[in-house]
Amino acid sequence: MRPLSKTTTRICGYAVALLLCTTSFAADIPSNKTEEQKTLYAIGLSIARSLIVFDLTPAEFEHVKQGLADAQSGKKSDVDLTAYNAKIQELAKARRKLLGEKQASAGKDFLEKATKEKGAVKTASGIVYISLSEGKGESPKAADIVKVNYRGTLIDGKEFDSSYKRGKPLEFKLDNVIKCWTEGVQMMKPGGKAKLVCPPNLAYGENGAGELILPGATLAFEVELLEFKPTAAAKPSPPPAPAIPAAPEKK
Repeated sequence: MRPLSKTTTRICGYAVALLLCTTSFAADIPSNKTEEQKTLYAIGLSIARSLIVFDLTPAEFEHVKQGLADAQSGKKSDVDLTAYNAKIQELAKARRKLLGEKQASAGKDFLEKATKEKGAVKTASGIVYISLSEGKGESPKAADIVKVNYRGTLIDGKEFDSSYKRGKPLEFKLDNVIKCWTEGVQMMKPGGKAKLVCPPNLAYGENGAGELILPGATLAFEVELLEFKPTAAAKPSPPPAPAIPAAPEKK
């Protein structure tokens, strides 16, 4: 979770870039052809994502754009940014809470539909586990190190992460990740694939993660367990060195 002060800084620091999104300028902006133009456009995308927590309506976004336009043009403002910094944080906190409630409500419907998929099992904690293909052998334990390929999606199907796209499996200690994975992957066997539908309290909760996983988000993962190995046992401490007797005093 990013501190709200960083959100505020990002909004103000890239005012010029987001100004390009204003209605009055949009029609005059050519398509992004050069790498520099694409980079500038990417800044705009990044800023827009940083505003997601506010869940702005189109009318509210117009006020944001006006503030950016005034700051870029040097127009004197009747709003003291220093005085309103705390209000920005208060608004972000309130909107984040509302956004989390909306996400959680939509997630409940998604979880309920997932329980009706073929082979779905709902665990006592609330995870929906769907085996896609069975593996062989023993299942890993929470303290084991696992190697997996996976794809993570939001409830609307939008992908937010994929080891397949990176071309490299992920290896980690199973009890060092979100609770949904710690529990769900222990139900798998090497070579197997499964779908894990994770309620927010077993994923990233009310904080969310990054710019795509919103507060209260229910997540779906397709996980392929490639292999696992036990955590190396800690080496016992060597016995203390024997005490060396002091040399006798000379007389």
